[in-house]
Amino acid sequence: MITSFVVFLLMFLGIGILSAFKATGKKNDYYLAGRHVAPWLAGLSAVATNNSGFMFIGVIGFTYSTGLAAIWLMVGWILGDFLASLFVHKRLREVSASVNEVSFGGALSRWDGGFQPTFRKIAALITIIFLGAYAAAQFKAGGKALHSLLGWDLQTGAIVGSLIVAVYCLSGGIRASIWTDAAQSIVMIVAMALLLVVTTVHFGGPADAWDQMNEIPGFLSLYPEGSLFQPEWLSFGLFVTGWLFAGLSVIGQPHIMVRFMALDSPEHLSRTRVYYYGWFTVFYAMATMVGLLSRLYITDASGFDAELALPTMAMEMLPPALVGLVLAGIFAATMSTADSLILSCSAAVTHDLFSHRVENIWLIKCATLIVTLLALWIALTDQQSVFRLVIAAWSVLASAFAPLLILKSLGRRIPERLAIAMLLVGVAVDLLWIRAGWNAYIYEGMPGILSGLTVWVSVTWLGRKSAVSY
Repeated sequence: MITSFVVFLLMFLGIGILSAFKATGKKNDYYLAGRHVAPWLAGLSAVATNNSGFMFIGVIGFTYSTGLAAIWLMVGWILGDFLASLFVHKRLREVSASVNEVSFGGALSRWDGGFQPTFRKIAALITIIFLGAYAAAQFKAGGKALHSLLGWDLQTGAIVGSLIVAVYCLSGGIRASIWTDAAQSIVMIVAMALLLVVTTVHFGGPADAWDQMNEIPGFLSLYPEGSLFQPEWLSFGLFVTGWLFAGLSVIGQPHIMVRFMALDSPEHLSRTRVYYYGWFTVFYAMATMVGLLSRLYITDASGFDAELALPTMAMEMLPPALVGLVLAGIFAATMSTADSLILSCSAAVTHDLFSHRVENIWLIKCATLIVTLLALWIALTDQQSVFRLVIAAWSVLASAFAPLLILKSLGRRIPERLAIAMLLVGVAVDLLWIRAGWNAYIYEGMPGILSGLTVWVSVTWLGRKSAVSY
């Protein structure tokens, strides 16, 4: 088991280090691979980055606890992501190239050819704080996997993952991240498919497994338990719509959108989309099915950490060499996202946070190392679940950036003070929603995004009304 796991880790590390031979030592190459990434690489990298340890650990744990109603996460997430991609991704690629910006916040601040330095700094702070927490969740997911499969201390996996990510990020920057993402995406889907097939056969095939799940009260209900509003159908509708907003929230994630910024041509986005959504749909569907089957295998849900469902099943049902493959798949998922998060944070530090951009490649790599250590520290000290930590970071970033990106992609010019107001109001509403506990019923990014859009509508309407009165 350990041998097969180490072989895969060394493969990922080797691919990342090999990418350094193509590095030019320039910031544009370190953060965007010179904007020469092929469509299939961009697609596989973006989807591996999107799925992360959240899919292996968080989604399967959520499905274990929730039942079939968890399928609405998949439906809403993929649909929302796809709808946003139809009008945002190409425009972002074109604008980032035209203004020669390597960071997500930098592209937003100079979208209309102007310069918004205060907005850029605030955006950088939000990026660093919440992408850092997001990266910590990936290291934490790796720690949980090693703890369950090898009995290691929870902190060990986080340290191992952070060391590997640091080595190949420092070697080849985003090119190392994208190359390893492509390899990791293949290992991830093979590992998930393997566990799905073995588990289904263990329970007598799809029909028998379904009959056994049907015996668990409420497990196959399409309606999630609990209602925030009455009638119940309204609460259910808002639940599903909330996860559609979670998918739309992809456009607010700097670490994913930078993959599309690095694409070799805006005209190749359609091909990239085929790789991205094809892989995404297959993998998410398999993860949901494995989550459902895990409840049959681990029948006593009381006192069990649902986020350990997949590694626990793998350990008990597979031979050691294949357990190593599954463990490598989980680690691949965590690293494919963690490296992207860390590089996006590094870009925010070196190009957005300070008045003068950092151009020296060694200082840029030093910033990458510091961000890695910050994420590791959060992983070792924070007690939240992987699922909640990821969703919280994801939703805050979406509430901050998605409204602006939607409007800018539609050709709306937004003054700096209005952009800042939209960003801060969106983040505040998101955090207050979490604080009130309403995120158990409706994804918190939905009110956050809508509040940012509402600020723009209100200010625009008042401005027009004043102009008419004048």
